[in-house]
Amino acid sequence: MVFPDLDPAATSADPDRAVEDYVSSLSTLPMDHSRPLWELHVLDVPTSEAAAAVVLRMHHSLGDGVSLISLLMACTRSAADPARLPALPPPSSGGPPRRSAGFLALAAWVWSLVVLAWNTVVDVARFVATSWFLRDTRTPFMGTEGVEFRRKRFVNCTLSLDDVKFVKNAMKCTVNDVLIGVTSAALSRYYFRKTASSGDTSGDSKKAHKNIRLRSALLVNIRKTPGLHTLAEMMDSGKDNTMKWGNQIGYIVLPFHIAMHDDPLEYIRQGKKTADRKKRSLEAVFTYWSGNLVVKLLGIKAAAALCYGMFTNTTMSFSSLAGPSEKVEFYDHPIVYIATSVYGHPHALTVHFQSYMNIMKLVLAVDDEQFPNSHQLLDDFAESLRLVRQAVSV
Repeated sequence: MVFPDLDPAATSADPDRAVEDYVSSLSTLPMDHSRPLWELHVLDVPTSEAAAAVVLRMHHSLGDGVSLISLLMACTRSAADPARLPALPPPSSGGPPRRSAGFLALAAWVWSLVVLAWNTVVDVARFVATSWFLRDTRTPFMGTEGVEFRRKRFVNCTLSLDDVKFVKNAMKCTVNDVLIGVTSAALSRYYFRKTASSGDTSGDSKKAHKNIRLRSALLVNIRKTPGLHTLAEMMDSGKDNTMKWGNQIGYIVLPFHIAMHDDPLEYIRQGKKTADRKKRSLEAVFTYWSGNLVVKLLGIKAAAALCYGMFTNTTMSFSSLAGPSEKVEFYDHPIVYIATSVYGHPHALTVHFQSYMNIMKLVLAVDDEQFPNSHQLLDDFAESLRLVRQAVSV
């Protein structure tokens, strides 16, 4: 438990910036390996959003994002009924539509298996190539050598989850499809503004975006998420209840569409197309099991080298997590927002979306040197969602 003494002059002048600076400073401080690898920093400083802030820093070896956010939620209780665990969003059906029996249904089923097998082979080949040599195009988002050791700045903004769901329903897609599309739109806005300001207005430069390879490393949970009641009972009883912690995640290399479109909804269409294609593949399952196999046969250093190659040859990290759908309390303290992120990997940009109640928190972890205007990139995300929301209302 850490209770830091922040500079009173800094907290009085700009408390939001003071909290942001303190959280960013943690990215350069190693964790004490003689203690359990978690820290709880209590910042008793009122900001524009909350009366105080709590920073929970945990080593990724303790668990993946899904297990850690589930564990955190199991420590909270519903604000409306403190005796009850919080309500989480219902899982999406997501399954294929039911087909009637008969030859056509059988043929469609066989064809879906063929497509699944082919997509998996292609994705695995691309993943291996990315780990070895297939590198993304050099863009303003690409990190430079040693980026994993430099200070990261964590900036966030609040988006409307209702707006995201409105777009989802209008476009007949998923929340993640919308988030992928909005991210593509925001990155495109930032990219073309940066390249224009650099003074390169040649015809080749204007056409170059068609050949941009910009991909993210996307971590995918491949296990059944334990229920909050199971987690709460485990903590109360002190027993593991046969639950397995740690990281049970696979990797997906997810491409992002960089272009300038007159129709903002084209970003959502492209995002849905990309996501649908990845859903018809077992890339995440293969990378998880193959990673375990490499560890057993060649050792942890070989597995780490492959993982490091995949990160250094891609541009960014991307993820989204679902939080409680109602207001919750953490030991009698109401939680205003939840902002999750990660650092220590060789990316200059990490994009995280975290839902909670009716808000969607966007958190960017950026290389402090490479993105001195990180709040401008945040504004690009907010403006992109606004334009998409406006387009579907027309």
